[in-house]
Amino acid sequence: MKRPLLYFMSICFMQLSFAQVVINELDCDTPGVDNMEFLELLSDTPNFPLDGYVVVFFNGSESGMNSSYFTVDLDGYQTDVNGLLLIGSNSVSPVPQFLISENVIQNGADAVAIYQADDTDFPEGTVATIDNLIDVLLYDTTDADDTDMIAIFSQDPRFATIQQINEGSGNNTNSIQRFVDMDDNVTYTSTTPTPRQLNDGSGIVLNGISIGIAQSQYDEDESFEITFTSETPVTENLNFNILLDNFGFNTSDFTGNTSLTIPINQTTTSTTITLVDDSDDEGDEVTRIRFESLPATYLALNNNLQIRIVDNDFTMANFGTPLNPTFGNVTSTQPSGYYNSLDGLADDDLRQALQDIIANPNVVRAQTYADVLDILVEADQNPLNSNQVWLLYTEQGRAKLDLQTGSNNNGKWNREHTYPRSRGGFFDIEDDEVADGRDVFWTTKADSLRHGNSDAHALRAADGPENSTRNNKHYGDPALGGYDGSMASMEDPLRLGESFRGDVARSVLYMEIRYNGLAVVNGYPENGPGELGDLATLLDWHRNDPPDDYEMNRNNVVYTWQFNRNPFIDQPDLVEYIWGTDVGNAWDQELSIAEFDANAIQVYPNPTNGNLSIKGLQNEAVVDVFSVEGKLIQSFGVNSASSDVQLHLAKGLYLFQITSEQQSTVKKIIVN
Repeated sequence: MKRPLLYFMSICFMQLSFAQVVINELDCDTPGVDNMEFLELLSDTPNFPLDGYVVVFFNGSESGMNSSYFTVDLDGYQTDVNGLLLIGSNSVSPVPQFLISENVIQNGADAVAIYQADDTDFPEGTVATIDNLIDVLLYDTTDADDTDMIAIFSQDPRFATIQQINEGSGNNTNSIQRFVDMDDNVTYTSTTPTPRQLNDGSGIVLNGISIGIAQSQYDEDESFEITFTSETPVTENLNFNILLDNFGFNTSDFTGNTSLTIPINQTTTSTTITLVDDSDDEGDEVTRIRFESLPATYLALNNNLQIRIVDNDFTMANFGTPLNPTFGNVTSTQPSGYYNSLDGLADDDLRQALQDIIANPNVVRAQTYADVLDILVEADQNPLNSNQVWLLYTEQGRAKLDLQTGSNNNGKWNREHTYPRSRGGFFDIEDDEVADGRDVFWTTKADSLRHGNSDAHALRAADGPENSTRNNKHYGDPALGGYDGSMASMEDPLRLGESFRGDVARSVLYMEIRYNGLAVVNGYPENGPGELGDLATLLDWHRNDPPDDYEMNRNNVVYTWQFNRNPFIDQPDLVEYIWGTDVGNAWDQELSIAEFDANAIQVYPNPTNGNLSIKGLQNEAVVDVFSVEGKLIQSFGVNSASSDVQLHLAKGLYLFQITSEQQSTVKKIIVN
């Protein structure tokens, strides 16, 4: 028979009287996403009030410098009938009395201590101290001893022989547990976790109650059953209440009994909840099924079970998604004369004048990285469903509620930098963690490169796993496969969909002008700080995927927060004057919006399977289709009222010469 795993890791010999409250058990590392970590405290008397105590976690790494990274204020809490208080995430079972987020507790070599103090006495970064110390545990996961941390706490005579306790190697299934013998000698052992149970197996055995649901998502007007099951039959009627309210979801959104009883000698009861189908567009909501209270001899084995309520009252926009773009339905909200200062300028003068507009420190605002989430749920809203965001890469809608908040990104969306942070040199600070709204902002200028981290013109809602795959790769790098520089093989190894390529290109080009220190260059630089490639690829993407209504709407939304715009959406032809075919020529806004505007003429979708639309014509036009060798394949006429055409061409790259009013433009078209 296989013996149970039991590590006798380290012994601290101390003759000391039992403190009022001590660290009883710690699980600092669990397999997978570390959602089962916990800390358990033990008082010398049951139901002990913990007012005036604080738990402090210290980072013993070289960068952490033995300073605090997380505190738990225990005011208002008390231990249970066995003298225990469990601190951990909602994923721990039994569910802790004090809930914290998942994956907060670090693996070590670190320390956790109890002080008779207040959490305000330990702001983040406070160096470990023995002042007002009640108890401490130094721990690790097979790491070298943190001699500096040991030296700090061994100054307290009670902990003069303190040692660092090893829970086990990374992703272990153990916890560190405290034991006291008859002579008050304290030892620590690494073994199977026992949350909400005394380590020696003594104490009152509590009856656990679990909550069961059939599925985690329902539509308005549907009903579902919640079942409650005890581990052993109850010895008297167990009466308890449950709560379902959560943010906007409240008693007006459902009907059903929330006062329940498990009859004596039974183990189960249930209730049926019916969701109200109202006519309000509240967006998808989440209810949290949880116990309001349980008698002292019962444990919640699980709690806060979430159910998604899908709202069927979503709205649709008057424009299409990037997959099915529309043009002309959304008008730019740029102020009158916004770009007038650019007229007559070229080269570096044009660049500088453009930066003076979009980085004007007297006008432009920088928001926090947390604010970006609020910007994205509006700017990247799915035109087909107001309760969703539209995702970069996967090009699909996803519920706004499915925002990634922990380490698990499956099925979640998060923020993607189109100009990778590591290449741009962006970073965030502690204040970036606070979403303080559009009217609280930083003053920013062209040299404020840090603010590139939260510039919403260069951030997109993206699928979590795809975002991780993106990493900091250059656009169009042939080393990643698929792209050889020709339009005919313009596969993006980053899996960036064709409908988003122009959007991303204009976003990246905006960043170069907006912030000093950034450069979009040809090729795939590896050493240049702030450099990103490939410029030629991005120019092709810009030319072949012109700004649509979705992108213009996005520009308008971001403008209400940042008070600046992406000029390459409002004035796409500016790209040619700064990087493309018109470099050296003077920009003239009036010419750019002449009756025949080559840049305003859009041919989509591109690539195409044969069906094409041509938009932007003011008058009748002739379209001549040429092969890449210059051979005329066919000609046909179009007009502004009827510009949908059906092509019968072999797969390949073609040149469309569109001529009207004795002026012409050439568009490259890929036929799949």
